[in-house]
Amino acid sequence: MKAFTNIIEKAKTSKWSLRILNLGVSRMIPFNKPHGFKVLQITDNKLVTYCPYKKSNFNHIRGIHACALATLSELTTGLMLMSRLDSAEYRIIMQSFQIEYLYQAKKHVTATWEVSDEWLQEKVIEPLKSTDAVLIPCPIEIKDEDGNVITKATINWQIKSWSKVRTKVK
Repeated sequence: MKAFTNIIEKAKTSKWSLRILNLGVSRMIPFNKPHGFKVLQITDNKLVTYCPYKKSNFNHIRGIHACALATLSELTTGLMLMSRLDSAEYRIIMQSFQIEYLYQAKKHVTATWEVSDEWLQEKVIEPLKSTDAVLIPCPIEIKDEDGNVITKATINWQIKSWSKVRTKVK
């Protein structure tokens, strides 16, 4: 995961590294590859992702399928959290999500999620000093090219220290 962290850091300032990050994400998460998701921008506090309006993403009425939109929300919030938290120290796993579909996606769409250093300290780092796990609700909107809000979602991520992770062994 050290190499992944290095690529994320370089992708913040290099178009070439951003391209490598997108190739890596499509290989690491093969389920997402057919959708054509792309990271458009990554900074220390912001991630912007993209889903193209293309046939393989269509539903029965030629809009972007609900599942592709939900997956884009998950990818955006999860990747941003992974870019900010040390994967050797913390396990990040989706616990649940809620999504509201507001408008048909008949154009390319983007998802943007921002997180501040203060938010991470308050919601993740500090609470994990006194509890085994935290549940972090991550609200996110997806918008089309015209600025229409297509979805409003909340992805709930459970974050815990790897030292607190227990798996059931039979």
